[in-house]
Amino acid sequence: MQDHPVLGQVALGYSPMIDRQRKVVATRLTVFPQQPDAVPDAAALLRALQDVWPAETGDEPLKLTLRPLDPAAVAVSKGAAAAGPAPRGLVSLNLAGEGLLRAVMAAAPAPQLMIEVPAFMAGDPAHAPLLRELRVAGSVLLIKGRPLAPLPAEVLGCFSHSIVDVSEERRTGAQSSDHKRSISTVQSGTRTVADVTAAFERGAVAVLGWPFDDPLPKSSGRSRIPTDVSTVMELMQGVEREDPVPRLEAVLKRDPTLAFRLMRYLNSPAFGLSVEINSFSHALMLLGYIRLKRWLAVLLATSVKSANAHPLMHAAVRRGLLMEELAKTQADPELRGEMFICGVFSLLDRLLEQPFAELLGNVPVPERVQQALRGDGGPFQPFLDLVQAIEQESVFDIRECTERLLLGPAEVNRALLAALQSARQIDG
Repeated sequence: MQDHPVLGQVALGYSPMIDRQRKVVATRLTVFPQQPDAVPDAAALLRALQDVWPAETGDEPLKLTLRPLDPAAVAVSKGAAAAGPAPRGLVSLNLAGEGLLRAVMAAAPAPQLMIEVPAFMAGDPAHAPLLRELRVAGSVLLIKGRPLAPLPAEVLGCFSHSIVDVSEERRTGAQSSDHKRSISTVQSGTRTVADVTAAFERGAVAVLGWPFDDPLPKSSGRSRIPTDVSTVMELMQGVEREDPVPRLEAVLKRDPTLAFRLMRYLNSPAFGLSVEINSFSHALMLLGYIRLKRWLAVLLATSVKSANAHPLMHAAVRRGLLMEELAKTQADPELRGEMFICGVFSLLDRLLEQPFAELLGNVPVPERVQQALRGDGGPFQPFLDLVQAIEQESVFDIRECTERLLLGPAEVNRALLAALQSARQIDG
């Protein structure tokens, strides 16, 4: 990740955009100016973002949304939103501050960067020419919130989707309302699996937000670990004991799918190896037991097959990468590896639907990691608090956690963008 001075002028938070299959199809990046009355360098900000989300040669991810809007063809009947694809850009920019938003729009952002425009700005005739210019140039625009008055057809036609918060949702069910929408809906503010399910039942094409607010799992008194997850746990225990390679390979051979996924992770650009790894023994020879643990942690956290677990797995990988990036100023590689595992495992209780009190007996985890996972403090807890503040897109909590760790805004933002860039490489 390059050093962009503009990253010291903003605070960044992020959340996922999730489609009907519960796949994360884009990242929502919220950008707060560090000084409310200042406008950061918009062109420099866009250059920094394009390091992470570059235009991809040969890939045209936006064509599905760049269609002329025909209200008659996509009108909603009986409260069910028009069927259609989720937004197809790589990242949706939620820019806090009218000045920054105007500056970014004037800087002509690349098409892979979707732009969220508040309804009050969309309803201002002074912005209509710029909205039309962006639409013609290929930008994907999303209108955020409800306009106070109906928008002119030529302005409404600039937008591919509307973002409607759960708190503003008027429809109570797929068949219970007569409200009609001429463009498809992305529901924001979804905080639980039930919120996500209800949004899709009402016809949303995507939702914004992490479904983290469901109650934590309680002890059932018996193990409910799926077979493939159990295999990874056994492999981690063997690596922890430094078992001979043939014994570890025998465990992995029970599930060829897991072996394939592990090789894909190890050979991803995010891992940075100069040679291709073609077997478990080759991986162990190049990496050693300690470095291999981190990728087994990723394999464990992404082995759950439930569709509703996809956003949690997405978050777990990014948490690990971000915590590792935040620790890169530390000289101790063991500490950095533990912080990676701490981030990846921080959602393991929700993924496996078991409390950490039960899980930690089956997964070899260092004591410093256990402290944070149990909520008992320890040296990693402040970093985990910062990661969670970034996920909540709470600028006040981000600043408080950053100051507590004696970090600068630029340092935190560089770590976040580097982690998101690495995560995209892992996702393939």
